[in-house]
Amino acid sequence: MTEDKGLETLQIWQRALTFATKVCREITPSFPKEEKWALTNQTRRSAQSVPANIAEGYGRFYYQENVRFCYIARGSLEETFSHLVLAKRLDYLPESKFNEINTEIQELRRMLNGYIAFLKRSKRGANEPGANRSVREAPIPYITELDEES
Repeated sequence: MTEDKGLETLQIWQRALTFATKVCREITPSFPKEEKWALTNQTRRSAQSVPANIAEGYGRFYYQENVRFCYIARGSLEETFSHLVLAKRLDYLPESKFNEINTEIQELRRMLNGYIAFLKRSKRGANEPGANRSVREAPIPYITELDEES
């Protein structure tokens, strides 16, 4: 059994934390004051959610839970990307700064997808008691078109 060295040694978490710090220190302060409680807040929160969800998944014992939190982190990364694209289109973010942060987003995507693949292969905790138990609910049908009589 390998010794767990702690969250601080996890490269994807370190990189995500650096990314969130950059968004909070270098990107969102350039947004207009009227965006403080809207786009600025949403961008900061989604960027901060990336390392937070990686950390929460890391703290879970079963690999399935870790993978689930990494999926949430990946969703937060894409949400941050969307906010930054909007900021660029609204001229809150210069093209050069957007290109710089977008390069980091692409690298984080690659690393996060690699980490998820690693977790799925390693299956940490898969043989522990209770690992195969799951709660499943019957799916509720999702209506994609309105009934013409409605």
